[in-house]
This record gives sequence, structure tokens and C-alpha cells, in this order.
Amino acid sequence: MSDAALRLVVLISGSGTNLQAIIDAIDEGRLSAEIACVISNRKAAYGLERAQMTGIPTRYFPLKPYKEDGRGREQYDLDLADCIRPYQPDVVVLAGWMHILSAGFLERVGTTVINLHPALPDTFPGTHAIERAYEAYQRGEIEASGCMIHHVVPEVDAGTVIMQEVVPFHDGDTLEDYKARMHEAEHRIIVEALRRLAEKV
Repeated sequence: MSDAALRLVVLISGSGTNLQAIIDAIDEGRLSAEIACVISNRKAAYGLERAQMTGIPTRYFPLKPYKEDGRGREQYDLDLADCIRPYQPDVVVLAGWMHILSAGFLERVGTTVINLHPALPDTFPGTHAIERAYEAYQRGEIEASGCMIHHVVPEVDAGTVIMQEVVPFHDGDTLEDYKARMHEAEHRIIVEALRRLAEKV
């Protein structure tokens, strides 16, 4: 890995398929980056195993203890930022991270934070975006949705867009059909967005 490589910390909550897309792009020489750490808020997240199999350091950082002992969400965000900072990332990548991060986190972490969201700008912010888009398609309200990589700001899924891709619906699509095509698009744009950011480092 060259000195110019983009240094990443990746935050996940689930299976880590987008993390795998980043790992594969790095291994295949399509992305000049290194993953300093993968952090999950869920102990059972398969993405942790993906990272460990590749020799990437991992951390489990759950919110539940903060809720149980009264420290609360705000302190969790600050402590999460403090957990990330020693890795000195150029970019923190939210790749299926299922918590909304506060302004306090963004200020404390002190680096670029980007998020993958399975919807186009100004449509379907928040959770279950693919399912909500599919329901809108079933009602005849839309013919396509898509996904985007955007800078994280305190407003949900509202930051400046780095990359986006339209994913049209096809006649006869099941929700699973559409999810599969959406995930393929996600894997493409998360790598391309990071490639663009790497060019600026």
C-alpha cells in the first residue's frame, strides 16, 4: 500500500457486503486505500468476520450499555468518535451503519464522513428505503429509485452527494429482485466514490 493510499475506518451493522466490495477493490488494485479498522454496533454482524478473515482490525462498539447506564446517545457518539480518531482515517465510511450520527460526533471525529444510502437525493430518507421505494413502484408512483454516496451532515441523508446511480424497476420485479440489483449498484458507487476521494488526498 502506497503512502498516498486513502486511510479508512468502516462502520457496519450487518452482513458487510459493501465492506466486501471495498476490500475486493483494494485487493484487485482498483482502489488505492487501506482499511485501518472495521467497527460494528452489532456483535453478530457478519461484516466483522469478513474483516477478520482479511486481517483487518475490528471493534465491537454497542449502544445498549449507554442506554442502560444512563450515559445516553450523545455520549455514545462522542466516545465512538474517540474510538475512531486514533486510527487517523482520511474517511469514515458508513456502510450499512444503522445509527444516525449526531453533530457532536461529526465535530469530534474531525474528518470526512460518508454514507451509503439506498435511495436518490431527496427521496426516501431514513430506514427501509428500498422497501418504501418498492411499495411506491407497486402503487404506480415511481418507475425507478437508486442509491447514493453522500457526505454526512446532522440532517438524515441530506449531505452533499458524491455519487449516485439510478436503479430502474423491471416488469415483474419482486422485492428481492430489486434489492439484488440495488446492492450491485451500491457496490459500484461506494468504490467509485472512494476512488474519487482518494484522488484528492
